Amino acid sequence: MVEEFDEFDELELEEDDETEEGKYLTFTLDNEAYGLEITYVTEIIGIQKITEVPELPEYVKGIMSLRGQIIPVVDVRLRFGKPHRDYDERTCVIVVELADITVGLIVDGVAEVVAIPAEEIVPHPDLDETDSRQFVRGIGKVGPAVKLILDCQKLLEDNTEESYNQEA
Repeated sequence: MVEEFDEFDELELEEDDETEEGKYLTFTLDNEAYGLEITYVTEIIGIQKITEVPELPEYVKGIMSLRGQIIPVVDVRLRFGKPHRDYDERTCVIVVELADITVGLIVDGVAEVVAIPAEEIVPHPDLDETDSRQFVRGIGKVGPAVKLILDCQKLLEDNTEESYNQEA
């Protein structure tokens, strides 16, 4: 099952635990396709005004207001050690919730929601922990294509709850 997105302005995802299992929101950085478990995703919005906060890691772009809630915003490109790219009309913020922390993830573009059965996800090969691929939980096979399935917790791990709570 594939659901494609044509509009990225404030797309809200409905919560339905039974239908979310095995589904991944896929997004792109350069020519690479990544997937996040849909259970973490609360919504997808266009790029918003971001207020910089001093003394944060470079990949934490700052904070933004989302319907009155202040949330930290992470540029996934920078988190992965990729060069900065100017934001454009395809740039999106994927809003995720993990352990009662809401964070915005800036990505180049959102692609689709795909169902990937557990048997179609293979572990990634052992990699050097300094490599950005340390955030990859597995590799999902979708027909002839592959999606790098991210571990959302590891993606946000360097910024503990206390760090995010200090920003908000």
